[in-house]
Amino acid sequence: METKSRPGVALWITAALFVFLGLGLLAGGAWLLVLGGSPYYVLAGAMLIATGWLAWRGSGLALGLHALLLLATLLWAIYEVRFDWWQLVPRVAVWFVLGVWLLLPWVSRRLEPDPEPTLRWATGTLPLWLVLAASVALGAVAYFTDYYTLAGEAPEAGAPPADATGTPPNDWIAYGRSGHGDRHAPAAQITPANVAKLQVAWTFHTGDFKGPGDPTEIANEVTPLKANGMLYLCTPHDIVIALDPDTGKERWRYDPKINRDAKGYQHMICRGVAYHDSGAYAAQAATAGVAPAAPPPTPKGAVAAEAIHFDSCPRRIFAPTADATVVALNADNGQPCTDFGDHGVIGLYQGMAMKRRGFLNPTSPPTVTRNVLIVSASVTDNESTDEPSGVIRGYDVTTGQLLWNWDAAAPDSTAPLPAGQHYKRNSPNSWSVSSVDEKLGLVYIPMGNQTPDMWGGERYPEGERFNSAIVALDIATGKLRWVYQTVHHDLWDMDIGGQPSLVDLDTPQGKVPALVASTKRGDIYVLDRRDGKPVVPAPERPVPQGAATGDRTSPTQPFSALSFAPEHPLREADMWGTNPYDQLVCRIKFRRLRYDGIFTPPSEQGSLVYPGNYGVFDWGGVTVDPQRQLLIGNPNYMAFMSRLITRETEEARSAKGSTGIEHGLQPMQGTPFAVDLRPLLSPLGIPCQAPPWGYVAAVDLRTMRKLWMHRNGTVVDSAPLPIPLPLGVPSLGGMITTGGGVAFMSASLDYYLRAYDVRNGKQLWEARLPAGGQATPMSYVSDQTGRQYVVIMAGGHGSLGTKMGDALIAYALPKP
Repeated sequence: METKSRPGVALWITAALFVFLGLGLLAGGAWLLVLGGSPYYVLAGAMLIATGWLAWRGSGLALGLHALLLLATLLWAIYEVRFDWWQLVPRVAVWFVLGVWLLLPWVSRRLEPDPEPTLRWATGTLPLWLVLAASVALGAVAYFTDYYTLAGEAPEAGAPPADATGTPPNDWIAYGRSGHGDRHAPAAQITPANVAKLQVAWTFHTGDFKGPGDPTEIANEVTPLKANGMLYLCTPHDIVIALDPDTGKERWRYDPKINRDAKGYQHMICRGVAYHDSGAYAAQAATAGVAPAAPPPTPKGAVAAEAIHFDSCPRRIFAPTADATVVALNADNGQPCTDFGDHGVIGLYQGMAMKRRGFLNPTSPPTVTRNVLIVSASVTDNESTDEPSGVIRGYDVTTGQLLWNWDAAAPDSTAPLPAGQHYKRNSPNSWSVSSVDEKLGLVYIPMGNQTPDMWGGERYPEGERFNSAIVALDIATGKLRWVYQTVHHDLWDMDIGGQPSLVDLDTPQGKVPALVASTKRGDIYVLDRRDGKPVVPAPERPVPQGAATGDRTSPTQPFSALSFAPEHPLREADMWGTNPYDQLVCRIKFRRLRYDGIFTPPSEQGSLVYPGNYGVFDWGGVTVDPQRQLLIGNPNYMAFMSRLITRETEEARSAKGSTGIEHGLQPMQGTPFAVDLRPLLSPLGIPCQAPPWGYVAAVDLRTMRKLWMHRNGTVVDSAPLPIPLPLGVPSLGGMITTGGGVAFMSASLDYYLRAYDVRNGKQLWEARLPAGGQATPMSYVSDQTGRQYVVIMAGGHGSLGTKMGDALIAYALPKP
C-alpha cells in the first residue's frame, strides 16, 4: 500500500539538492564577479536557491523558475559559444537533468499551482516542457554544427622528385628517414584503397621497463632505423637492439649499463640512434651511374674520406646514453668499435666545468655526415644557472677525435678546446634532432634556451641571439653561417623542439632549397636554407611588456605568415569543464592570472601561457610529402600557467630540483625566483580551455595555405570514464607520410595508430595499441620479401600518464 511519505521525501530531497547546488554556485560566482568575471553564476546560484525554497514549500513556481533558469542559460551559452556542441552541453546538461527531475510525477504532482491567476501559468509543467524541448532542438542543431574542421583536397601528386639525400628507397637510415628530416617514406604499396587491410606482422618486446628508481619522465619515444638489412632501436635505458625486419626477431643487443639511480635525471629518454656506412657515398654515385661528386672538404684533423677503411666497424651505430656519452657500435654485430674514442665511447662531460650526473643528457640521436659526427645534448631545465654548457661538437666519424666545438656563449671560437680549459657554464643548448644538407655543407641545429626558461635576467649577451633559433653551421669547421631566431629573449620555453625539414619548394621563381621549422608557439618558419632568409614573411609585431624584477622583455617578436598559433587569445568564455562547477573553477583560475595574449611575461601574480610549453608543435615536428608538396603535422592547444615565487619565501626554499618532470615547482637556483609551472586544468584534471585540443592538419607548400584540418583522437584513455568522445586530444610525437598517399600517427593520448588520407586528412584506419604511442612511426620495405611495413613503438610516456609498455609493433598488408 502506497504511503503519503514518499512524495514528501521527494520534495525534501529536491529542495535540499537545489539549495546545495545553488549555494556552491553563488559562492563561487561571487568570487568570480569580484575578479571581474561573468555575473551568470551568481544569478544562477540565487535562482537555484529560490527554486529549492519554493519546492520545499510545495509551490509550483519552482517549475516556472527553473524553466526561466534553463532558458536564460541557453541564451547565455549561445551568446558565449554559439552552437558549439561540446561547449553547450556542460553549460546546460545539469540544469536539463534537474528540469527532468522536477517533471517526474512524484515531484511535479506535489507542487501546487499559485493562487494568483497572473502567476498560475508559470506554476504548471508546460513552460518547463517547452524549454526542455527547445534545449533538445538547439542541441540537435549544435550537434551537427562544426566550427573546427577545415575541409580541403590536395592537388594530384606529381612525379616523385629525385632523392637529393641518396637514401635507399626501401630504407629509413636516419631519425627523419634521411638527414633532410622530411619523415617521408617513398614506398607506395600501402594506399588509401587498401590501408584498411593492415594487420600486425610481428611484435617485439624490448623487456626494458620503468624501474623503481627511474624519474617520472621516462618515455619510449624511439623511432627505429632500417639499414644494413636490420632495424635498430634504443630503449629508455639506452639499450641498443637490432632486429630482423621481416620477423622482429632479435639479432643482437648492447647494454651500456648506465647508472640507473634516478637522482639527478630529469628525463630517461632515447629517441633514436644514428647510422653510418663507410661505403655509402661512393655506392650512391656508382648506383646512379654517374661520376662521384667532389667530396666536401675534409675537416682539419679529420681522416680524409679516401683513407677511411673502418676495418673494425665498416658500418656503425652511434648511440647516445643518459650518462652523457656516445657509444659507437658495429652495426653488424653490436660490438663496440674500439678504434673510436676511448674503446668505442666519447664522453660529453669532457671540457665541462659542471659534471653532476644527469645534468647533461643526449636524449636525441647525433647527426651523422660523411666524416663528421655532430653531437648536442639536453640539460636539466629550470634547475639552476649552474648547468653544463650547451656546446655543440663535431667529432671525426672514424676516430672520435674532436674536430670543432661551437658554443653559443662564444660563437666565434670553434677550435677544439685546449686541455684544462672549460666551456662556459649554462650556455644555450640543443636537445632535439638536427638536419643536414651535405651538398651545401651545412648542419641545421634547432636551439633550446639558456636555462632556466622562465627568467632570463642574467643570460649571456653573446648567446641571446641563439636562444630558440635555427643555427646553420659549417659541417667541416663548425663556423656559424647564419642564424634565424624565432623568439627573442624567450621566457616561455618556446624553443624549437622539432627537427627542421629540408625540402626543395616549387615557387614562381623556380626551385628554392628551403628549411621548414615548426615551433612550440605554432608559427612555421620557412627559410632559404642557403642563407636563412625568410621565404614566408615573418614581420616583427609588438608583444606584451612588463617582465619580472631584474628581467626584461623584447618589445617585438617575429610572427610568421604561415602559422598554427591560436587565432584568438583565450577568453573567460573559453574556459571549459564537464559541468558548471568545474567550469566555474576554471573561470576563477583564468581571472586570477595575468593574461595579455601570447607572450604574456611570467609574473608573481601567475601568468597564463597559451600555447603552453608543450607547444603547438613539439619534438615530433612535421612531415613533408615532397611529391605532393604537402606539409602535414599534429598541432596541439593546451594552456599552461607559470607563477614566479620570490626566493625568500618558504615555498621557493622547498623547491627541489631533479624532480623527474618539467612541471610543478621548479627551483631555478641562482635567480631571484622559483617557478610553479603546470597545465591549466580543472579540478577533475581536464584541460580548462575548451576542446578540441589536438588536430591533424596540412599545408599546401605551393601556396603556403592551410589545406585541411581535423580534430584527432578521443578521451577514451584519459577521461574518468572510458567513453571514446571525439573531442580531439593532445599528442606528443610526430607523423610520417608515404609514397602511397597515406600518413600515419600514434602520438595522441588515446592508444591508437591511425592512418589518414594525405589528400584530405580523413581517417582511413586505426589499430589499438597495448600502451601509449608517444613516438614517431617509420616505414620501410623489406629487402628479402618486398613487403612494406609500418612500425611504431607502443611504450608510453611517464609524465603524460599514458600506459607504459615495451612493444615495438610492425604492420603490413596480408601476404599475397
